[in-house]
Amino acid sequence: MSTLSAAAFIQRADNRVLLVQHAYGPHNWELPGGVREAHESVAECVVREVREETGLTVVAERLAGLYYEDSRDAHHLLFVCSVFTASADAEPACDEIAACGWWALDEHPRPISNFTLRRIGDGVAGEPVRLPQHLPEREYLP
Repeated sequence: MSTLSAAAFIQRADNRVLLVQHAYGPHNWELPGGVREAHESVAECVVREVREETGLTVVAERLAGLYYEDSRDAHHLLFVCSVFTASADAEPACDEIAACGWWALDEHPRPISNFTLRRIGDGVAGEPVRLPQHLPEREYLP
């Protein structure tokens, strides 16, 4: 069954980007996000997922990427988001997240996937969104 997911690119004034570390699988670092629920827009999905994973309330400002992953039959959307809450202190807010951190653009925690690095680059670039970009198989960098 095909899935639709949304992730958030959130960058602070000091240019650090918010990443979350999964508490399952390869324990990889990712942009916060997840799968859309029934009767939920993708913009609502990204706001909900960020809140569930980090405790932060965000506003989805614009679409920054649209991807299709054939191996998972999944469409992924990337939104540039801004933090709406007074405090930008992100902390794991559910069992699936082991850690949250703000990372410099030239420093990336490991393990991290090539897909996450691509989305960070797309979030920074701010270019118009093109048709879905076909993704190669994910690789996790040690």
